[in-house]
Amino acid sequence: MIRSLNIAALTAAYASGSTTPQDVIATLYRRIADIGERPIWITLRSEDDATNAARLAPKGPLYGIPFAVKDNIDVAGLPTTCACPAFAYTPQRSATVVERLEAAGAIVIGKTNLDQFATGLVGTRSPYGIPSSPFNAEYISGGSSSGSAVAVARGLVSFALGTDTAGSGRVPAGFNNIVGLKPTKGLISTRGVVPACRSQDVVSIFALTVADASDVMTIAAAFDTDDIYARRPPHPVRSFKTPSAMRIGVPQSGLEFFGDSAAEALFTAAVAHVRAIGTEVVPFDFAPFAEAAKLLYAGPWVAERYAAIGDFSERHRDAMDPTVAAIVQGARSKSAVDAFEGFYALEAFKRQTESLWTSIDAMLVPTTGTTYRIAEVLADPLQLNSNLGATTNFVNLMDLSALAVPAGFRDNGLPFGVTLIGRAFEDGLLAAIGDALQRTVADARLGATPALLSETPAVQPHDDTSPRIPIAVVGAHLTGQPLHRQLREREARFVRAARTAAGYSFYALSETMPPKPGLVFDAIGAGGIEVEIWDMDSAAFGSFVALIPSPLGIGTITLDDGGTVQGFLCEAHAVAGSRDITAFGGWRAWLASLP
Repeated sequence: MIRSLNIAALTAAYASGSTTPQDVIATLYRRIADIGERPIWITLRSEDDATNAARLAPKGPLYGIPFAVKDNIDVAGLPTTCACPAFAYTPQRSATVVERLEAAGAIVIGKTNLDQFATGLVGTRSPYGIPSSPFNAEYISGGSSSGSAVAVARGLVSFALGTDTAGSGRVPAGFNNIVGLKPTKGLISTRGVVPACRSQDVVSIFALTVADASDVMTIAAAFDTDDIYARRPPHPVRSFKTPSAMRIGVPQSGLEFFGDSAAEALFTAAVAHVRAIGTEVVPFDFAPFAEAAKLLYAGPWVAERYAAIGDFSERHRDAMDPTVAAIVQGARSKSAVDAFEGFYALEAFKRQTESLWTSIDAMLVPTTGTTYRIAEVLADPLQLNSNLGATTNFVNLMDLSALAVPAGFRDNGLPFGVTLIGRAFEDGLLAAIGDALQRTVADARLGATPALLSETPAVQPHDDTSPRIPIAVVGAHLTGQPLHRQLREREARFVRAARTAAGYSFYALSETMPPKPGLVFDAIGAGGIEVEIWDMDSAAFGSFVALIPSPLGIGTITLDDGGTVQGFLCEAHAVAGSRDITAFGGWRAWLASLP
């Protein structure tokens, strides 16, 4: 029986042979059948298809890890609906983020429900049904990434992709007792994502633990020239500090709990826990952030929603959720003057708050001030939705990073969450304190599953600011191969899977132990050879290169996207008499062909 779907537990189980990805897939589909496909899922991949994908999955760092995808993110061969059947189309190519995760070995289970066109924080605006809290079916799951959060909380996948413009990657985390990582804008590619507010959208990650969310982000993040909003981090984003070395800002006033005294008490307890783990607490004025939050819907950014789907909304208004249609259509009243005035107001709030970041490393706020019953939201969809964004709406507008973590339960059994907010590209800085804060919750459960956070390894703070050197491996150092341990021993980090450009030939070298291939540039080979790119610090790189025996060496490899990387090449004379295996496209494919 699979007790926990957290990535560390599954990876260990696969390594020990106690289970296989195919066994996990079978278990998950039984769970889904017991619960029902709706309203969590919009399109569920067939079990046979998922099982076959698990059988063929690359043995990368996410090998055999099941995940779900919010249905405004493309997965090749599965419809993208944005929770609007009239909008549906079937993409031939997956979004960049899905491609990267699958290349690392992860398995897509299906597409999840959402507030239509990712417009809402409530999870009630979908014709495919209303996902509810797994802790009390009368209460909302949060949105817009409702199905993704519930799928993780109920133990149907290890992690899920959402999107976040105003809080959609954080609010559902708070309502479902899971982790929600909202990365810096531009860190994860949004190519293949249907835009809501394109200048503010990010792909978010829901997971059972901070460690899982952080690991997935590391693999998902990469500069993508096909995304006009992609950005290159000025420094590594996985640099962690110990909680005792951090200064956490806590609003001294201005937070609104909308009469939810239990939520207010839990936030007060979370602040006490922050102090107890040795972190310095710094009071600050929250008012400018609260005012900036109001700009997202009162200002010009709502017009971006019309820019994204305005033509569709004009032609198919009757096919849309009435609340969503009214929001999108209302953007027609915004003028260019409104836009510039909004831009000026936002910059003024940024300037007003920039000095705060010299005195704090991150801030702590309640993910939401309260929660609501589904019936309450249906009766008052706009105001209650607005209330939920009071501590989330400003984050993307002000170019900040955020990590939502569980922080306890009300007496009625409903979870409460808090969010750590940091500057752009300081996503990793939040991880160690977020993990430590989650562990202060007594008997902390993972979502709504029986597994406990105490059963998982804690995030270990580390300094990742030293320069790292990428290297492409093609044979015995690939994941799952005999010499891969040499990378792990040096704490190498998986960057991505790739293939060589044309002009390379690939050989199975004779009489080497363990068996190794030789990659040679001869300008005539078909190329397209599978490589894994890993990186490590300079000291580790030096010790790694020292292990490489002749006739192998390190040289510059050109990839099929035109980029270059240092990697394993073979001296041309050494392939004489060796078998040309270029047609197999990679070492693992060649090994799989052997009797």
